[in-house]
This record gives sequence, C-alpha cells and structure tokens, in this order.
Amino acid sequence: MKKKIAFKTLGCRLNQYETDSLISQFGKEGYEVVDFNEEADVYVVNTCTVTNQSDHKSRNIIQQATRKGKEPLVVVTGCMANSKKDTLQQQDKITYVVENRQKGAIFNIVDKHFRGEITLPDKYESDPFNFELGDQGIHIRSLVKIQDGCDNFCTFCIIPFVRGRAISRPVEDVLENVRKLVNSGYKEIVLTGVNIGRYQYESSNFEDLVEKILDLEGDFRVRISSIEPEGFGDKLFGLMKHPKLTPHMHICLQSGSEKILLKMRRMYTARGFLEMIEKLKAHRPDINLTTDIIVGFPGETEEDHQQSLNMVEKIGFSHVHTFKYSERDGTRAVRMEGQVSGKIKTQRSEDMRILSEKLKRQFRSGLIGKSQSVIIEKVYRGIAFGHSQHFVPVKIEGASLSRGQQVVVEIIGIEEGEDPDLIGRIGQVGSLLSAVF
Repeated sequence: MKKKIAFKTLGCRLNQYETDSLISQFGKEGYEVVDFNEEADVYVVNTCTVTNQSDHKSRNIIQQATRKGKEPLVVVTGCMANSKKDTLQQQDKITYVVENRQKGAIFNIVDKHFRGEITLPDKYESDPFNFELGDQGIHIRSLVKIQDGCDNFCTFCIIPFVRGRAISRPVEDVLENVRKLVNSGYKEIVLTGVNIGRYQYESSNFEDLVEKILDLEGDFRVRISSIEPEGFGDKLFGLMKHPKLTPHMHICLQSGSEKILLKMRRMYTARGFLEMIEKLKAHRPDINLTTDIIVGFPGETEEDHQQSLNMVEKIGFSHVHTFKYSERDGTRAVRMEGQVSGKIKTQRSEDMRILSEKLKRQFRSGLIGKSQSVIIEKVYRGIAFGHSQHFVPVKIEGASLSRGQQVVVEIIGIEEGEDPDLIGRIGQVGSLLSAVF
C-alpha cells in the first residue's frame, strides 16, 4: 500500500516554496499526500522561529504530529530545526531533525527509512536551490527561489544564524526554472528568497535578473516577493513600467523612526526609504505597497511609534504586517536597555492594525471603476475567486469561469469587513497582458 505523508508549513514564502517542492517529489515517487489532520505514515513540519509566537506555533504543530496514532515517522525541518536542534533531538517521538541546508534531502531520508536504512540527516549537504518544480495542482502561481541566507545581521533578527550567509542562484538556472514553469502552464512567477534585493551572481545583480526574466517569451506575469529596501537602482525603477511586472511590492520598513532604525542596524534611513518610495510611485503611480513593522523595539518611545504611524500613512501602505518585538537568543537587541512591556506592545500593535485596515480599504476602494487582470484560483458555487495584478482579492459572480483562467474584469464594488474582496464584472478572457495597467 502507498505510504501516506502530510505536511505543515509555518512562516515565510521560502518555506512554502520548499514544502511545495517536497510535496511534488513525494507524490511523483508514489506517496499519497494527505491533509495534516488525517492519519499518515509520515508528518513533515516545516517550522519558523522568527518570533516567540512562531516558536510557540511550531512547538504546538510538532506536538500534534507526535501525538498521532500508530507511531508515525515525524520529520522536523525549517528554521527551528537549526535554532533548537539539540532540544528537538531529545524528543523521542521526533524521528529526524533536518536543518535547512539538508531540507532538499528529506525524500531520500524518509524513503531510506522505510527501506530499513536508518540514516543521519547531517551526512547530506543538499543544494539550497535543488528543489523540484512544484505541482501545478497545488497553486496557480509558482514561487521561484533565487537567493538564500542573509549577511545583514540586524540586531533583532535570528535569520542569518538559521539560514546562513547570503548565496545567490545562477542566472541561467533561474531562467530555466521560469521557462519550465511557464511551459507547464503557470501564469504567475513569484521571486522569493531571504534577502532577494542582495541577489548577486557573477556580474548580474537583482535588477539585471528581473530584466532577463521579463524578457523571456510567454504570457505570464512576475511578482517580486518580500524585499528589503536594497537592490533598487534606476534600471529597476524603469522596469516597473513593464507589462509583465506586477504593480505590487512588499518592502520591509520595520520602523519610521531614524533612531530605532539605527538601533536595529537597518541598512537605510527613514528619509532614504521615503525617497525610494517616491521614485517608485513616479514610475508606477498605481503601485500597491505593503510592508512589515516591528512595534515595541527596545528603546522605542511613543514619539518613535508615532513616527512609524505617520510614515505608514504618508506612504499609504495597503497592508501592514505588524510584529511585536520578540527577544531572540543570540541577537544584540536582547541585551539592549529600554525593553518595552507586553502591554505597550499590544497597544501599539492595535494602533497599527487600525491604521492598516483604514489604508487597505482606501487603496482597494480606489480601484473601483478600473480594469484588473485576474487569474482564477478557485470556483465555488458559481463564484470565482482570484488575485489581480495588484495582488488584491477579487470575487466574480455570474460568470462561467474555471481555475487557471485569465480574465480582465471591471471592479464594480467592494465588500464590507476587515479584509474586503473587490467585486468584479467580467470583461474579457485572454492574455494576462491585455488589462489596462
């Protein structure tokens, strides 16, 4: 009988990309991939450790896996497997703890286990970019990993310690990956990594790579995943007008206070960030910008917090992913004076949430009456759902559409609620590049 395997992924898109690849690999090799809540022979937990909350969620999921019946094989991987490896290996019901650099070898580790060969994950040293293409049955869009690791060592961040130093994927490997995905029918390519703005392979930097991808043949669009405010030059600003490059970027701000950015050891100033955004909007006035903000960083005053709120509103981010500062062992911020109480962090997080909701509705309402190119991701009871080029959710009623179809719609309304869908009316079916950008 087929062995059953279930996956649970926490954290970033890079983790999701790597899980999707593993799912495809196990599926091709005859394993039956089932929901994590179902009974399985193998449970793979791809963890996150960026905050205390991430650790807590990862531990809960691991406990769920180890409490399943019939003593399943449990594999824990991801960033917690690096940061808490010794602790995890002491848990009897965890079969294998696989660090990030061996994640691509999980199939070999599991398959050899069932063939009676118990192996040590540490003996593997897999290529961080050697992940198979994901199955299109999983997603309409596909992530493409172009970079891994980070050299910035921000004072609050544990990622350089669990993902390692920065490394970039060869240009031709990236281009071939994109070609295969487009030929397989994927409509949207999402560039991802730990710090993609720092991409550098031989003489090609990030904006050079983006230009080469956009020049590839095919009817597809390219989305830039979460990016630090680095790698932005005149070429990238100019590329924002390219019809294949979606007008949406998630650019990590973290704080609007010059003092706090300096304490964080960020590689930019608030003033420089604002100037960069102004250049982006000059080339693409309709761009949808989203960001990350940390509240309650050591030494953050009410004035610093207000500066963050003011900058978020001035830029007009349509969504703010707000993190309460979380102490991470081994980082410099742990030893800083002026640690902020949990109560104040919670209030500041709520302030940012309220502002974010207001700006989200404001941006989405501004799309009413305009055309949007939508890729249909699911159809339920005659209603089609998808995301537009601005990465805004759109609901289309009364049209016979199917998953993967490309349509241009006119936005005629917006729903109520905290995360409102736009309501679209069908215009035409065809090229992703046919919408009015």
